[in-house]
Amino acid sequence: MSLPPEDREPGVPMDNSKEDVGGPSCTGDYSKHDMTVCLGNGEVKSCAVVKYSAAPPPTTYALLQEKTDLKLPPANWLRENPQLGSAGTTVLGSSSKSKPFSSFGMAYDFIDCIGDDVDVVSDSENIKKLLKIPYSKSHVSMAVHRVGRTLLLDELDTQELLRRSSQTGDWTWLKEIYQRLIDQKWQRKKKSKEHWYQKAILSKFLYYSINGDGAAEPVTEDMIEEDEENGAEEYSSSWPATFTSAMSEADAPKQESVPVDSNFALGQVTSVPKEQNLPTLFNEGENSQGLRNDFVRNIMWTFEDIHMLVGSNMPIFGGGRYPAVSLRLRDSNKPINILTGIDYWLDNLMCNVPELVMCFHVNGIVQKYEMIKTEDIPHLENSTFSTRVVKDIAQNILSFLKSNCTKEGHTYWLFKASGSDIVKLYDLTTLCEEAEEEEYQNPFTLPVAVLLYRVASNLMLKASQNRKHYGKIRTLLLNCVKLLDPEKHPQIIASAYYMLSELFQLDELPDEDGGESLRAGGSEDSYSDEDREEEEDDDELTEDGEDVGTYGNRSRPQDDSKAVAVIRSVGELSVPEKYKSTHQIRPSCAFPISQDKVERCRHVLSYVLKGLKAVDGCIKKESDLPAADPNTPIPLKYEDGGASGASEKGISLLLEKAGAGQADQKHPTRSGMIPGSWQHRMKLQLFLKASKAYYVLSDAATNLLKYGRALRYIKLSLQCYDAYCSVSETLHPHVLQFHSQCLSLCGDIQLMLAQNASNRAAYLEEYSYQTKEDQEILHSLHRESSCQDFSMATDLAMDPEYQLFVSCRCYEAAHDMLTSEVLKDQSSDQLSQVLKRLGNIRNEMGVFYMNQAAAMQTEKQVKKSVSAAEQDLWKKSFSFFEKGMKDFEAIRDSTNTALVLCNTGRLMRICAQAHCPVSADESRGEFSPEEALYYNKAVDYYLQALRALGSRKSHPAVWDSVNWELSTTYFTLATLLQDYAPLSRKAQEQIEREVTDAMMKSLKYCDLQTESARQPLYQYRAATIHHRLASMYHSCFRNQVGDEHLRKQHRSLAELHYSKAVSLFLSLKDAPCELLRTLLERVAFTEFTMTGQSSSVAKLKSLIGAIEVMSEIRHAFQLIQKELLEEQEEQQTEPSAAESPDSPDKVGGSRSGLDLQEVLKLIGVFEPSFSFLLLQVIKLMTTSKRKPSNKDEDMLKNYKAVYSKLLRAEKDAPLLSRVELYIELLQQLTP
Repeated sequence: MSLPPEDREPGVPMDNSKEDVGGPSCTGDYSKHDMTVCLGNGEVKSCAVVKYSAAPPPTTYALLQEKTDLKLPPANWLRENPQLGSAGTTVLGSSSKSKPFSSFGMAYDFIDCIGDDVDVVSDSENIKKLLKIPYSKSHVSMAVHRVGRTLLLDELDTQELLRRSSQTGDWTWLKEIYQRLIDQKWQRKKKSKEHWYQKAILSKFLYYSINGDGAAEPVTEDMIEEDEENGAEEYSSSWPATFTSAMSEADAPKQESVPVDSNFALGQVTSVPKEQNLPTLFNEGENSQGLRNDFVRNIMWTFEDIHMLVGSNMPIFGGGRYPAVSLRLRDSNKPINILTGIDYWLDNLMCNVPELVMCFHVNGIVQKYEMIKTEDIPHLENSTFSTRVVKDIAQNILSFLKSNCTKEGHTYWLFKASGSDIVKLYDLTTLCEEAEEEEYQNPFTLPVAVLLYRVASNLMLKASQNRKHYGKIRTLLLNCVKLLDPEKHPQIIASAYYMLSELFQLDELPDEDGGESLRAGGSEDSYSDEDREEEEDDDELTEDGEDVGTYGNRSRPQDDSKAVAVIRSVGELSVPEKYKSTHQIRPSCAFPISQDKVERCRHVLSYVLKGLKAVDGCIKKESDLPAADPNTPIPLKYEDGGASGASEKGISLLLEKAGAGQADQKHPTRSGMIPGSWQHRMKLQLFLKASKAYYVLSDAATNLLKYGRALRYIKLSLQCYDAYCSVSETLHPHVLQFHSQCLSLCGDIQLMLAQNASNRAAYLEEYSYQTKEDQEILHSLHRESSCQDFSMATDLAMDPEYQLFVSCRCYEAAHDMLTSEVLKDQSSDQLSQVLKRLGNIRNEMGVFYMNQAAAMQTEKQVKKSVSAAEQDLWKKSFSFFEKGMKDFEAIRDSTNTALVLCNTGRLMRICAQAHCPVSADESRGEFSPEEALYYNKAVDYYLQALRALGSRKSHPAVWDSVNWELSTTYFTLATLLQDYAPLSRKAQEQIEREVTDAMMKSLKYCDLQTESARQPLYQYRAATIHHRLASMYHSCFRNQVGDEHLRKQHRSLAELHYSKAVSLFLSLKDAPCELLRTLLERVAFTEFTMTGQSSSVAKLKSLIGAIEVMSEIRHAFQLIQKELLEEQEEQQTEPSAAESPDSPDKVGGSRSGLDLQEVLKLIGVFEPSFSFLLLQVIKLMTTSKRKPSNKDEDMLKNYKAVYSKLLRAEKDAPLLSRVELYIELLQQLTP
């Protein structure tokens, strides 16, 4: 016995430190171990990370004494030992047959790695068998499945399946395929006694190595035979029947064989932690058939650029100077061949073992030990091989499989007959479908479908951080659904469709980068199929203990037409990069992302409908349910004249839904669902998703001004929500919050419909249309609910008042929901939006009733006392304005508060107008106290509005509007006081003071400085105010007797205001009549002043001043002339229009807006006044005793000439000619 004591080569690392790499949590007896060790030489790169290990830390192995007889079992033989794992429970040791679904068990446990990070998942024995293909004559039979980029490899024991087919008839299609493609005659070759003998002494050797002092027991022939039978039984029972036959027919419809991941069956994606225990996929009976991860350790092995998740049961020993070694037992009479060397080398690479301890025996008698470093194994005598060639084989096999195993969900069969150089790849799924004799039965279908589902479910957790997964998720789920029978697996199908609907984000558009990554999503999920012609060469070897000739006759020609791909010679696998190919991406894997929200919502609804059908199909038959026809229109609940009264009962249902929760349901739902069942939870999710999709569609239609379509969609959204409430045990806050959004949008739509009554026919057509998909979803909703609770809110009424009422109640219901105990602390932003909408609709309703009152007032034939109907409308309007103000004040919206106050001021003015007194002869009476009261209230509301705004900077447009209304109110008040003075109640002087005060306040709010669209209006109003004040002071000056000081004051004020009025009218350019009237009044004022003068000099001075004022009238006549000329030009260009009977009368009006009658009336005043002034000034200048100067003589001569022309003017001349004459005469008088 020899054991080299030399120090280990320093270049080989032995790092047994544990490193957390964030894998999923371990269950059962597994403990988490992440150890990274890189082994190998400069030729290949190998790095292994132990993800899980069920074995305790390696313990020192026992050195057996020389001459120890391994044929005698130790005392602890076949007792369960964690150090040996599954090798300790069978005489077959670590060479026991791998279970057929072992790769799926690993994939389920390491779902994060599947689809993207890992290239291959398999048992280490399968990996070794693949890499030894060019060196071995042995058969290879493996099932290959693709999930994203990952390939799952499992041993496909066709001999066992054919044996089963002979016994049960389950696999006749596979038997026929095998006989047609591989071998017409097959027979099972039984393992020799030598085979079981070698397995037995290996097992005893391992137990001796754990406990070297164990007493030996004699081994008998009976025990060996029993071992053979046990081994054969394990071998034969390792392959399961098809899963559909594993359950009894009674259990099949009741219990889903694959529980759906709770992420998508039960709740939102974001609510599930990233690390979680995924539920067990199969029940205990099925777990015993090989669907668990039973390996002692799972290792993430990176071999060159290939990432593999492998399972291994190899016992590892250590302790002392050798913390990790593998034990091997060799017969000294049989040299190590190349297959055994590769086997030992790969095992050590995969399991982080840097050294191999080999025990040599002869006929079971221990001879010696020898320690070999892992990197030295390829250089052993008789076992020399190139690690680079092994690396090339691995890369070529992976490229071959990835290039040809292109379809997710398909089962591929990689087959190499014993002694053959040809490796073939078949698509068993396609071959099964072509079999006409029996129904398609593939035992891998369900595990593959579940794995596709789980990988997609896991990727959904990451989708919020990285949308590039969307394409992969969609491909995985669609392939998953294709594999499953809707009658047997409705839960997975429904959950898959729900996840598909979750892929289409409804609340935001993808950014540019995200869009690109989505379109490229799943780029490595599909590859082009390429057929390759390969050459044949290389020799064959057989590994120790393997039998040749079991799988067919190599001399028989085989049919290659059914193979997907063929490797013509295994020797080609050793050629570097022989099968390296550029994989062409199939465009079908791209995620159909769209910038159009409507299209995305349609995708969502399509998947929701499929999910609902899957759920409905497993609850009850359609005939068991009350019939619900989605095409039957729901009758409107509105009747004319009873909007508020008749609808109270209906609207109360809206408020009931705002409750925080409902009592727990213990009885089945309308369709027969049991609360808490997966059907119940899935329907809740699907109903809510459909409701959200319809909400987005409604919002999009609202933005397009398609209000009929928008109302239809929001109706469907609320019907989905109604069904949700019918089956929900409690209403969660986020659901209530979403419902308040639906009600708010419904309120918006009803408001828009009320404001756009002219398009009602088009809206009705949009509202009545329904797609087949919508009808089917509605039919599914009717299985759970009548969907009538919100019909009042979503009916298309014909009355704007009713629509406004419904809109208001929708907002009120949303507000009540958001202020409930459940939501009051978490929806402040949404609450402020609802309050804003509520304030707005109340303002709209206030305006609606205010306009009705104004219309009623206008339609009155005779001004009578205020009617009760008018007062009722005022009260309604004022009530809504008051509530609207409170809503806006609650959110500190000063601008809208000001607007509501402004509307309230307008309401007060309408009330004032209604109180206008009418005398017996239907003429306007004196200004009444009621009018004064309401006008002053209006002023108060306008002042409050200005105070709410604070300054013009806060909102210039609203500020200017309020300013204008306030100025108008003061002006109207002053005008009525002046024109209809209440002399029966007040003294003249008091009225004059009130008029002056109101006029000056109106003038104060006339913004003449700010340039705006209202500036000309402000100028006109200011000019009018000055004109009215000047007229009033003119009248006071004329009627005042006695108080000379007061008369002088009135005279001065009259001159001041006339001057300002003339200046403002001149600047307007579009008020010639007002300018003419003001100037004529000013001339009359000057004439009246002259009458009180006794001195001829003073009189002459006054007359000359009056003529100077008169000369300014030329500006007014010039404006009149301009408008008359423009009208004349228009008549010349449109003679037919001028001659038509509908054209304006020559003296009745002008197209340009000039009041011809007013012009003629003012000219009738102008001519005698002008003539009188000229005559008087000529008389005074002629009779003057003072010697005239040259200037005076010229002036007199000019006056006489003008007077002469004025007298000779034709009285019947056209208006334009007369105006031109006046302009000429006045221009002549201008100095």
